[in-house]
Amino acid sequence: MMKIEVWSDFACPFCYIGKRRLEMALDDFEFKDEITIEFKSYELDPLAKPIRNKKYYELLVNKYGMTVEQAKQSVQQLVQQAKEAGLEYRVDSIQHGNTFDAHRLVKYAEKKAKGKEMAERLFAAYFTESKQISDHHVLKELACEIGLDAEEVLTMLESSKHSKYVREEEAVAREIGVQGVPFFVFDEKYAVSGAQPTQVFKEVLEEVWRRHNRKSSLETITPNHSETSYCTDEGCVVERKEDE
Repeated sequence: MMKIEVWSDFACPFCYIGKRRLEMALDDFEFKDEITIEFKSYELDPLAKPIRNKKYYELLVNKYGMTVEQAKQSVQQLVQQAKEAGLEYRVDSIQHGNTFDAHRLVKYAEKKAKGKEMAERLFAAYFTESKQISDHHVLKELACEIGLDAEEVLTMLESSKHSKYVREEEAVAREIGVQGVPFFVFDEKYAVSGAQPTQVFKEVLEEVWRRHNRKSSLETITPNHSETSYCTDEGCVVERKEDE
């Protein structure tokens, strides 16, 4: 089996697009059944507070200092990219908020073998259905839709359970130098940053799979000024190598 780890945030528009492009690449990949995907936690804005009734382009203006026209153009391009990936973004009605509890919910869902389903449901809820995914009752409803127990989920959300897993994954992101999401790590060795085109993901999958299954060859190291003794079926020898 080969693993793909994906650091992302549910409030990141390119994370959902990148996720879908990777999935599209996997659909055409011959060995897709031998690949597992793990979603890792990353918060773009750990201090985010719920913001209602504010258009997405207004958030861009405030956060990045864009003009209104630049922000609207950026939003249009974003919607088009999402559409090309088969996603419907309703950006004008997005309910901005903190995503920490959403990440905790995914960690809980993973324990129930529902992590991938939970991640997909959260992305759709945020970008397509304009749901406030920082609200515990909204999160409970979303969890129920994928078959998780409502009361169990609510009890978990009202506690601090799974917080450490979120923090640990965010710490790993810092350690490996993640500066933006989505961030993909293939086979624990090869990193790809950003929502790359589907064709790029296809090429990466083929190359990493080839390397994953390549038989490693041994390289002999012979230090200078060394003596080595060994035997073959023809006899035993002692070899001394002086410094060159």
